[in-house]
Amino acid sequence: MESRTESDPKRELAERFREVNGDHPMTDADDAYVSAQFVVLEDLCAARGRDADEVRRLMLGRLLPLPGYLRSDGAEMVPADLFALSDEAGGTDGLETWFTAHWADPTVGREEWHAYLDGQYVCLHSVSPATILRKDALTAAITAAPDERDAGSPRWSARLHRMIDELDVLEPAFTAYDRLRLDGPTSRDTCIVAMRARFPRQAVLES
Repeated sequence: MESRTESDPKRELAERFREVNGDHPMTDADDAYVSAQFVVLEDLCAARGRDADEVRRLMLGRLLPLPGYLRSDGAEMVPADLFALSDEAGGTDGLETWFTAHWADPTVGREEWHAYLDGQYVCLHSVSPATILRKDALTAAITAAPDERDAGSPRWSARLHRMIDELDVLEPAFTAYDRLRLDGPTSRDTCIVAMRARFPRQAVLES
């Protein structure tokens, strides 16, 4: 009789993660950053009374997002609020409909849903449709700011830096691993660090 190979959700999840993110080594600095920002999936499941393999199957089934990182010891690192959106949506079965409904354009909503499932929204301290929409609005406005009619004026500088400061609160620091898997600079690099260096904050003179 032919033996049937047992499923190994942890191994399958690691393979899926590398398919999405590429196979980039994690350095000690990457591991330290990730351990400070995220939690181990098995620890979170234990704290929430969830079966870790069942959660891995939900991730593999595109019902929950993939881990944000695989630490160099193989630990699946996830946000502490991993289950918050599915709880708000009434369960994983209704999560996609609830999530995509936050976008007026269904096509954009589906694109954001797939990006969410890939686990690459590590650009936000807390991932939700509201924070994704706000981040997108801020990065677009900051990028366009140098072309505004009053660019360079003190009041323009004040508007620009209010947006940069708000984005700074939403986004974590990122790590070198992120720049490898995303194949380039992060939004923090381009919209916060570079813009602050290019356009130093000006004092607004009261009229």
